[in-house]
Amino acid sequence: MEQVTLRSSASQAKIIGAILSISGALVIVLYKGPKVLSGAPFTPSSSPPISLDQHLASSDSSWMIGGLFLASQYFLLSVWYILQTRVMETYPEEISVVFFYNVFAMLISAPVCLFLESNMTSWVLKPDISLAAIVYSGFFVSMFSALTHTWGLHLKGPVYISLFRPLSIGIAVAMGAIFLGDALHIGSVIGSMILCFGFYTVIWGKAREDSTKTVAGSEHSPLLLTHVVGDGDS
Repeated sequence: MEQVTLRSSASQAKIIGAILSISGALVIVLYKGPKVLSGAPFTPSSSPPISLDQHLASSDSSWMIGGLFLASQYFLLSVWYILQTRVMETYPEEISVVFFYNVFAMLISAPVCLFLESNMTSWVLKPDISLAAIVYSGFFVSMFSALTHTWGLHLKGPVYISLFRPLSIGIAVAMGAIFLGDALHIGSVIGSMILCFGFYTVIWGKAREDSTKTVAGSEHSPLLLTHVVGDGDS
């Protein structure tokens, strides 16, 4: 689905940009460094933060299992993006595809949820923040986000959509510092700069590749028209 020609500047930009995007995301996650902006101080009623070392040292830690599940999730998500792009090529109806996606996701997840939480009182909805969270998740995640992703896959393909996954880490860091008062570290700033540079490098490569295809198609069309006219005259 992606043309990779190592001598082409567009392919080189896509490869280098993808590596930079992943590297920037890893820098944000793994390296902190000194603080650029201090976070909001904890009040006495707030619980103290739990460090990563305490989590890993605890006997009931499931970090390794959770990491494997997350890795499996994003691997299957990449496969799903490719399959969904193939579906959109043969059936370009974004709303119908998202509708059936959510229906089958509900049919698969409902028995699992009922098995893991058999207490029926836990499923009673109350008019509080939990109901607001469910409505928000259903509208923006299950509907709007899935519809936008499907539309983007139809127009640009899976690589373009996957590029925004690492970028979301940098956005989360910035939003946390602005709205939640989280501390901003130099590692997050450096990683975000590397990530954004890699993101726009891939975007430039994709745009150059599309322009090359457009020029090649426009050059091929007069030749095809001349061939057809020549056949008609003969």
